[in-house]
Formats: sequence, C-alpha cells, structure tokens
Amino acid sequence: MGEPIVLIGGGGHCAACIDVIGSGNKFSIAGIVDMKEKRGGKVLGYEIFADDADLPALVKDYRNFLITIGQIKSAGRRRDMFHFLKSMGVFLPTIFSPNAYISQHAEIGEGTIIMHRATVNAGARIGRNCIVNTSAVVEHNVIIEDHCHVSTGSIVNGDSRIGEGTFIGSGSVVINRINIAGGVVIGAGAVVTKPVLPGGAYAGNPARRMDRNG
Repeated sequence: MGEPIVLIGGGGHCAACIDVIGSGNKFSIAGIVDMKEKRGGKVLGYEIFADDADLPALVKDYRNFLITIGQIKSAGRRRDMFHFLKSMGVFLPTIFSPNAYISQHAEIGEGTIIMHRATVNAGARIGRNCIVNTSAVVEHNVIIEDHCHVSTGSIVNGDSRIGEGTFIGSGSVVINRINIAGGVVIGAGAVVTKPVLPGGAYAGNPARRMDRNG
C-alpha cells in the first residue's frame, strides 16, 4: 500500500501527480486538500477531504505531504504553501515516476516531482518544490533552483542555470550554458539562446521579452 500522503491542490496538476504516485508503490493517497467549496468532491476517485484551514490538524495525523498546485505565471502559491508546510514540520518527499530516467549522479530537492518519461541527467541539481513535467529533459550539470516548473517536452541543455520560481514552457529549448534569472516565464516553444534577466515573459525563436518594446 505504501505510506499515506496528503496532496495539496485538486486541479489538473493534481490529477497528473496522482497518476505518477499510483504508478509506484511507495505512497498511497490519503486525500486531497483544496478550497472549502470543493470539499467532498473527487479527483480521479480520491476525495477532497479537507481545506487549508484543516492543515494544522492534518499534520498531527499525517507525515507526508505533496504540493499539487499547478504553476505557470507565478510560483507564488506553491512557494507560500511550501514555506507554510515547512513551518509546521511536515515531510515533503521527492516523487519519481518509475518511467522517468534520473541519473544516480543527480540531486533532487524535497517536495519535487519528476513525472513520466522525464530525464534528469548526470550532475544535474534540482531544488525544492519543483515540477519536472512529462517528457522534459534536464541535461548534465544543469542547476534548477527552488520552486521552478520545467514543463512538458521542454529541454534544458547542459551547464545552464534556471533561477528560483521560473517557468519553462512546453516544448521550449534552453541551449547550453544559459543563465535564466528568477521569476521568469519562458513561453511554449521558445528557444533561449542568450541569458535572461529577472522577471518578464519571453517567447519566440530566438526568445525575446514580450512585455517591453524590442
């Protein structure tokens, strides 16, 4: 059956996380926490059995929690929930799909999920509370800081660095040895060929900042 784990967030990303957890045997889903008005609903058959106000009580009964709130424009909600849970002393395990490839020479931080068919290659370091989504590739010696989402089918090539809270969109490519600052949104299909400054959204090939002229 595996150890019980409580999921925080009952949207689409939660469903994908349920599928990853269910493909292994390390954890069994105890229930889902979401907004009060969603209480009693279900995600893939698992009950939304609590809301945020219940978390102080839940941490007395359960040890393992996973943040299953999605992340696109901002890491704020995931980051805030991570620090809230840590303040209550809970354990946020790393979750790996058995269908992912994770090098024995890679490092993965707590609360991070590596999803189906993702690749994390030798020397890569992925921080806390990250999402490495379906079929994403994190190549050798890449550093991904806390609270990042490397989305579906994206590729972060060797020796690059992704700053805290950044979103790398579906099908995008970051070429070798590129630094992307924190709080950035890289749009779907973008090709990042130059270092990226803090904040802002980038799209295109080559990627250009979309919220300013030029």
